[in-house]
Amino acid sequence: MANASVDEDCDYLFKMVLIGDSAVGKTNLLSRFAKDEFYLDSKPTIGVEFAYRNTKVGDKTVKAQIWDTAGQERFRAITSSYYRGALGAMLVYDITRQGTFDNIKKWLHELREFGDRDMVIVLVGNKTDLVDLREVDVEDGQKLAQLENLCFMETSAKDNLNVEDVFLQMITKIYSIASQKSLDAKKNESVPNLDGRKEILVVVDEEAPSKQTSCCIN
Repeated sequence: MANASVDEDCDYLFKMVLIGDSAVGKTNLLSRFAKDEFYLDSKPTIGVEFAYRNTKVGDKTVKAQIWDTAGQERFRAITSSYYRGALGAMLVYDITRQGTFDNIKKWLHELREFGDRDMVIVLVGNKTDLVDLREVDVEDGQKLAQLENLCFMETSAKDNLNVEDVFLQMITKIYSIASQKSLDAKKNESVPNLDGRKEILVVVDEEAPSKQTSCCIN
């Protein structure tokens, strides 16, 4: 869990969630981004876990609070409540298992039902290191992303391919949207810390860049 000073060293706190079927690599994507670690014998997530990582966007420090949700059906009633307050979601499937891709629309429906309408959603095809076992073509991911207006990228947590990029570009897109909202409102807006301890003020200077950066990659 986070310590008491978790919010004192950042300008923004963004909650994001990882969702998708069990064993698509969500936990290893998070471990790779947060701690640069990968575990071949990673155990299934029970319920919900989360990790933090600070990143710089322009001259601002963003603390990404990333929730790793269990993919097993019996935990879906638990995890659905965690969509609330999330500004970004990474929708993950395994390129070597067609069924995990077929289930994306089910997860997307749940995400849109419980999540914020302005949430940044990235479709991620994971495990590109197992290219010889591929069952889902890159073009299939691209077509679905275009159809559903999602960002898209393929990754390999094992080879550390595009993991940094996909997280950082999602964070940048969230920052851009938050910046524009703050400028439009002409006043400070607060985003609750989901740990219930402190609020992070979303304050963007007038001179701060407000141009949105697309995280969509073909």
